[in-house]
Formats: sequence, structure tokens, C-alpha cells
Amino acid sequence: MSVNRDLKPGFLDQPKAGRLNIQYGPANGATVDEVPPRFTWIPDIEESARYVLRVSSSPDFPAGDTTIFENLKRNFFTPDQVLEPGTYYWSYAIWDEGARCPASQWSTIRQFEIPADLPRSPLAAAATRYDHCSRAHPRLWLTIETLPTFRKAVAADADHCGWSVFFEKSVRPWMDRPVMAEPSPYPNNQRTAPIWRQTYIDCQELIYAIRHLAIAGHVLEEEPLRLKAKDWLLAAASWDPAGTTSRAYTDEWAFRVTLALAWGYDWLHGDLSETEREEVRTALLTRTREIAHHVFKHANIHIFPFDSHAVRAVSAVLIPASLVLLDEEGCEEARDWLDCSIEFLFSVYSPWGDADGGWAEGPHYWMTGMAYLIDAANLLKNYTGIDLYSRPFFHKTGDFPLYTKAPDTRRATFGDDSTMGDLPCLKVGYNLRQFAGVTGSPAYQWFFEEVKRNDPGTEMAFYNYGWWDLNFDDLMYRSDWPSIEPSAPGDNDKLRWFKGIGWAAIQHKMDDPDEHIHFVMKSSPFGSISHSHGDQNAFCLSAFGEDLAIQSGHYVAFNSSMHRNWRRQTRSKNAILIDGKGQYADRDKARAMQATGCIEIAEQREDHIYMRGNATAAYRSLTPSLQKVEREIYFVHESYFVIVDSIDSDAPVSVDWLLHANAPFELGDTSFRYSGDKAGFYGQFLWSEAGAATLSQETGFPGVDEGDYEGLPVSTCLKASFPKSTRHRVAALLVPYPADDPRRVFHFLDDQGYDCDLYFSDAQERSFKVVIEKLAKA
Repeated sequence: MSVNRDLKPGFLDQPKAGRLNIQYGPANGATVDEVPPRFTWIPDIEESARYVLRVSSSPDFPAGDTTIFENLKRNFFTPDQVLEPGTYYWSYAIWDEGARCPASQWSTIRQFEIPADLPRSPLAAAATRYDHCSRAHPRLWLTIETLPTFRKAVAADADHCGWSVFFEKSVRPWMDRPVMAEPSPYPNNQRTAPIWRQTYIDCQELIYAIRHLAIAGHVLEEEPLRLKAKDWLLAAASWDPAGTTSRAYTDEWAFRVTLALAWGYDWLHGDLSETEREEVRTALLTRTREIAHHVFKHANIHIFPFDSHAVRAVSAVLIPASLVLLDEEGCEEARDWLDCSIEFLFSVYSPWGDADGGWAEGPHYWMTGMAYLIDAANLLKNYTGIDLYSRPFFHKTGDFPLYTKAPDTRRATFGDDSTMGDLPCLKVGYNLRQFAGVTGSPAYQWFFEEVKRNDPGTEMAFYNYGWWDLNFDDLMYRSDWPSIEPSAPGDNDKLRWFKGIGWAAIQHKMDDPDEHIHFVMKSSPFGSISHSHGDQNAFCLSAFGEDLAIQSGHYVAFNSSMHRNWRRQTRSKNAILIDGKGQYADRDKARAMQATGCIEIAEQREDHIYMRGNATAAYRSLTPSLQKVEREIYFVHESYFVIVDSIDSDAPVSVDWLLHANAPFELGDTSFRYSGDKAGFYGQFLWSEAGAATLSQETGFPGVDEGDYEGLPVSTCLKASFPKSTRHRVAALLVPYPADDPRRVFHFLDDQGYDCDLYFSDAQERSFKVVIEKLAKA
């Protein structure tokens, strides 16, 4: 930071930011939601370029009213000082460190507003960021200062923070387990899902063995435990870093091996000879370098921040490994990796998120991303004092799973999901408990306890055990965070609209499964990129303890036949097809990001909740003649749903209205009924401007390899087909009910005038009216 200087003229490349790129921010005219604001821009083509940033309350940047940040290594930056509320201007330039002045013209000037009372989340300057941190080991979780206190507490009470459970379930199993051999390659080096999954678990168990034995050995001061951990560690350090567990071969295996080496080097540092220490450090450094090089040089997340695995690796691998290697002999790169990772998490993260706490990839990959983010945030906070939780996103993001994947739902949400139709993964609950500790939210703690209470015993399932040891997670949380009293969300707060990611959710009586109605609609500006699907304007519904209108299929493996040909495609959604086609959902990231939607409104009205989604761009990706694809949802009297679809096209198109359930429907001429174990629903097509529907249904997953879902439940798709027209207006009614209490909603229509007026009345004689504009008036 310095005073303003004279400019040195020169060319500055300021390319337009595409949808897949990091953006120029704060954007011109933006109002920021945290202070200091986060600054981002497209980097110069020269990778070694340094930058200078200027910020002022005047667009003329006078010397006395301008703050300058010099010699910035990256194209994203969080200042170490808070700006007061007001109007500001910013621009950047290339920096010449030798001449200590700008080496280019200044960029376009952008204006932004800082309102009053924003959360404050500055980031300590890199030059002094770690000056107060001890370089002793351990550094991960407990430190040289806090370990003696924890050791004393466990000696006094074996159940302290859940220690006895952790020891019995997560330490003792490894005491006599043979040391793991280096994983073998795939047969003919062709990846297969069963071998990928088993080796994935094996590498995760490598973490468990090394980390848990080492920690227990030091907490209990028992040398045999440390020696066993050391055997595992030295074996893993001997594996070929360019072999089967390299990032280039299978990144998920590499992430786990690197993390295991990091925990082992840290906690067994004093138990290793200098020769052994160098061997482990070299292996850890080599593997971390490969991952860092990919993340920052190949995946280029500073330009393209939408690589799910690369972004996850920042939290999962680079933070812990760099913390361990910081200022170790021969590890000069580690400081830069750590700085870059912290600054990315403080400035860019999360590219999938929005100001309301949403996560565009869906609640399951929110779970995965947040699990590793939480690990990184806790390690940073304990060792450096840097508090990533100070950012407002982390005070809101617990709302996303709370409202889009309620504790009693299975298939009633969007995105890839490894739970295969089970109840929400335990780790979703553990993440919510963490955010309860951060925010004090009783609703987040309630969600955690409900997920735990409902869980049928999935702790050892792949989607839990293959990713994390929940006993260790519990130990860390109870050591570091407070206990929060649970309380269910109030029913006066039943709607959440995550505007930036295009999701809207209704939770009516979430705390009472017998009365609970859960509804989620999606129409996202992120399109079908990454773990998102071609599901703009789709919806899911569960009610009275059972999933009703579901996300069909199984996420057996990324890029499997089921994944490519069914789960990602619009035909597996409660959505529409136009001329038999849905939305682009294949592997071209640019096209996937263009196949977008938008929830234009989601609001609570006097007697109903109203949502409107626009998926025109998503459908035009495959059907260019379309001019409008809109879906309106009315949730009426907290009881039933009216759905109105509007499609306009330059050329006549047919429409297939799709609805998926866990079993076949009973079909009538215009109506259908689904009967489940706990609940059911019926539906009826009330009006179609283009002509009547023809109803049919099909059970199965056409076009999918049967081996992908052998032994798994098969769902049924209802299809209502409407004849070709340049204009479609389709109105449908959905009425969910408990299995032992079927319900009816009565209706009639009046289309004598310029509009079609739909009138509804229920058993309580509550009326409702929906007006649909007809062609004559339009």
C-alpha cells in the first residue's frame, strides 16, 4: 500500500469476460455485500505479471483520497483494511516492481457502493500473515500450544469430546491392520467404476490409519500407536508419485494420498529420523506440487473457476499440505501455494455460490464442497487465526440444504447425488452442525439432529465412509465449537429463493413429517455445467413423508451410461420436452453454461406462494425456433399446486409434459394418480390452448446400460403429449395427500372472453383463481 504515483503509459489487455471466466468485480454499479470488497479481473496473458490496484471515493483518483495496493501477484485480491460506507471507484494496471510504478495504462474505471452495516472480513496482508505462527509441529487441528491441554482433558475423562468413541471405532481397527500396499493400476489402464471405488476407499483408509494412529499416539503418549502410524506413513511415502496414485492417473486417489502424507508428516514429525523426515517431506512436496501445478496452471481456476475438482483441491489438499510444509527445509513454494489458496477462498470462492448462500451444483455437491471447505477453514483458524467464516456467504449457506434437501426427503432435489435414493447423507447434517456453531442457528442444529435420528445406519456406506470419518469429525467439532440448542424452522418462514443460482424452495411444516410438504423448483443461470443437469424449469415434490414427483435415475458414477444418457438429460426431470428434445446437457462446458434459465420471481402472497421460471435459453440450445418457455407455479392454501406452462415458437412444435415417480401411475383421459406407502397425489390437465393431451407412461431408463442399475429401483415416467402448435398454454393441477386421507380440489374454467379463468375450491370452501392469457388477447 502506498500513496498515488505518476502513470507510466503502456498497453493493458482487458478482454471481455465470458460466462466461464472470472469476472471484473466489483462490477460497475454494483453494491457489495461485504467489506472490504473483493477485487477480481481477467489476468494479463503473461503469467508472471504483477498488478497494482487503486481505490478512491473520486473517479479522478486524487493523491490524497486514493489507496494503492502494489505488487499484487494475482488477479484476485482482498484488502487488509475495511472501507467505510459510500461510493467508490477502482481500476488496476500492470505493475513494474523494478521501477515501482505502473507499467501499463490503468484499466476501465468501475464504480461500486458500500452500504452501511456490512459484515467485515478483511484478510491479513501476505507479508506478515504468518509471522505470529509457530513453526513447530503439529499444525493441523491441535498445535504445540493446544495439544497438552487436550491431552490432559482426555486423561481426566476418556469421553472428553467423544474421544472414547473415536478411539474404539477409528483408532483401534488400525492397530493390527496390515499396512496397505501401493494400489495396482486399472486393467489395461482402462478405468472401471468398481476398481475406482474400491481404491478410492483404500486411499481414504490410508488417511484414517495414519492420522488416527498418530493423533492417538500423541494424545495418549503411547509409542506403539505412533510406530504403527509411522509404518503406514513410510510405506505411502515410498509409492511412486508419478504412478497409480498420481493426480494425472486418478485425481481423487492422489488427493487422499497427499492428505495422508500431510497429516503423517505433521503429527509424526518428532518421531521420524532426519532421513525419514526428508523422505516423507520429499514425497509430500512432489505430490502437492503436481496438484498445485494442475490447479493453478492447467485448470487455471484464476481464470476458469468452474472446475469442480480443481476448486475442491484447494480446500481438500493445498491448504493442509501447504500449512504443514510452510517454511520447511526446501519447501519455499509452499508459502505461495498457501497464499494463493487462502486468497482464492477469500476473494473468488465460491464460483458456485450466490449472496443468499445457494450452491449451483445442488445440495449433494454443496455437502462435498462445504465438507472440505470446513476442514480448511478450521485448520486455518486454529493455526493462523485467519477466519474464513467471517465472510457472509458462510452465515447463509446452511439455508441451502435446509430448504432444498429436507431431512425426510430422498429423491426430491436436483444435481448429482451419490446417496442413490437414501435419506440425506450424514455429512450434510454434520456440515449444518458446523454452521450452527459458526452462526448460532438453532435450525441448523435441528437439521443435524434430525438427519442423525433418521439415519438407518449408513455411517459405513461409501458416500460416508469413503469420504470422511465422522467420529474424527465429531471429535474436532466438539473440541473447537460450542453446543447449540436445536429448534425447527418456524412455519412462517417457508419460502427460500436463492436468486443467484436460480433455485426456489418451499418447506411447509418441515418439523412434522406427517404434514410436511417439500417443493423445489430450479431455473439456473449456471445451466447444465459440472454436476448440474438439463433441468431448468423442473420441479421436485415430496409430501407427508414420501417422495412423490422425483429426480429419476441413479448417480452410479460420473460419465456412466446412466449419468450421460439419463440423469443429466431433461427427459429424467419433471419438466417438458419440445419436439422430443430437452436442454443441452452434454460435455461442452461453454454450451452447458449457455443452456440457462432464471427464476424471475418467487414470493409469498396472501393465500399462495408464486414462482415463475424462464428457461427459454435452455430449450433454445436444442430448438432454436423457440421464443418463450415459461413455467408458473402456484402453491395454493398450503395444500395444492397449479402449474402453467407457456411456450411460444416461430415454427409449430409439440410438447411432452413429463412427471416421474417411484412406481406406475393410474391413468385416465386427462388425469393421473400415484399411490405410495405413506402418501400419494393426483393430477389433472385442466386446459391446453393447443389441444388435448394424450397420456402414456413408461417404466425404466431407455437408452441406459442395464448393468448400471442392476438391483436398483426403477422409476416410471408419465408423459402427456400435446399436438404441434406455435403457441402452447398448458395448465395442470397437482394435489398431494396422506395415504389415509385422500383429498380433492374442485375446479371449473371460464374461457368465454379473452382469458382462460381457472377457478378452484377445496373441502374447506377456500377459493382461488388463475388467469391465463389466450391467443386472441395476446
